[in-house]
Amino acid sequence: MQQGVDQVKEVIEEDIWGTIQDFLNYSLINVGSEENPIRITVWVILLVIVAFLLTNIVMRGIRIFFTRTMEEPDKLKFISVFKFIRYLVYVVVIIVTLSSAGIDITILLTASAALFVGLGLALQELFQDIIGGLFIIIDKSLLVGDVVEMDGRVGRVIDIKLRTTRLLTRDDKVMIIPNHKFTSEIILNFTQNHRTTRELVRVGVAYGSDTEKVKKLLLESVHEQAGITKKPSPFVLFEDFGDSALIFSVNFFVTDSFVDPKIKSQVRYNIDQKFREHNITIPFPQRDVHFFNRSSKEEDHEE
Repeated sequence: MQQGVDQVKEVIEEDIWGTIQDFLNYSLINVGSEENPIRITVWVILLVIVAFLLTNIVMRGIRIFFTRTMEEPDKLKFISVFKFIRYLVYVVVIIVTLSSAGIDITILLTASAALFVGLGLALQELFQDIIGGLFIIIDKSLLVGDVVEMDGRVGRVIDIKLRTTRLLTRDDKVMIIPNHKFTSEIILNFTQNHRTTRELVRVGVAYGSDTEKVKKLLLESVHEQAGITKKPSPFVLFEDFGDSALIFSVNFFVTDSFVDPKIKSQVRYNIDQKFREHNITIPFPQRDVHFFNRSSKEEDHEE
C-alpha cells in the first residue's frame, strides 16, 4: 500500500508538477548579454497579469470608497485625477513585479534605450499629448465639468484621458481634443474661478427715448428671467451714442454659462415685448442717398 502511494506521489511530483514547472519556466523573450541575460518566462507574464488584476480591483475599491459620499461635480473631478494616479500605480506595480521575479529592470531599460529613442521620435506628438494631460491634472487648469471655449466653440469637459480630452458642445456634439493643445494654445475657461459668469445683451434705442425708462425696462427684463442670479445684481450700461441709436447693454450673471445662449435669447424676447408695451423704438440703420442732375450746359460741353 505504501509503495503504491509513493509511486503516485512520484508521478505527481516528477511528471505532472515537473511538466507545469517546465511550462512556467519556458522562456518567451531572451535579451541582454551572456553576463546579464534577461529571460521573460511564462511565469513572469502570469505574475504580471495577476498583479495587474489585483491592482485594478484594489484601485477600483479605493475609488468607490472615496467617491461614495461626494457630490456629482466633485466626483467627476476626483475621477479625472484618479485616472492618472491609476496609470502611475500600474507602471510601479509592473516594475516591482518584474524586479521581484529576478529581472534587472535597469538592464532592461538600458537594452531598450535605442528602441525608446526611435519610438520617441515616431510618437512625438503622442508623448506631447500624454505630458500635456499630466500637466492639466498637476496644475488643475482643466477639470471635468468646466465650461471652456476653444477655436470659437464652447463646450463642457466630460472626460480627461491620458491622451485626449472630450468636450460636449452646446449643439450636443462631442469634440475630441489632443491634450497638448491645452498647454500650447489660449483657452477660455468660464468656470475656473467660480461657477457664475457675467453675460450681456446689447440693444439700441431711438434718439429721443427716455433713457431712465429704458434702463428700468432692461432691468425688469432680466429680473423676470429664470437662470439669472439675484446676487450679484444685474446692471445697465449706457455704452455709446451710435450712428442711428443709443446703445445700451444689460449685464447679468448666470449660474450655468453652458446654456447662456438660451437665457440671452429669452431676455431679448422680454426686452422686445416690454419695449413694444412702452413705445420704445429699436431703430435700424438709415442712410440718405442724394441724386444730382447735371445741368444742360455741362451736357452740351461734353458733346
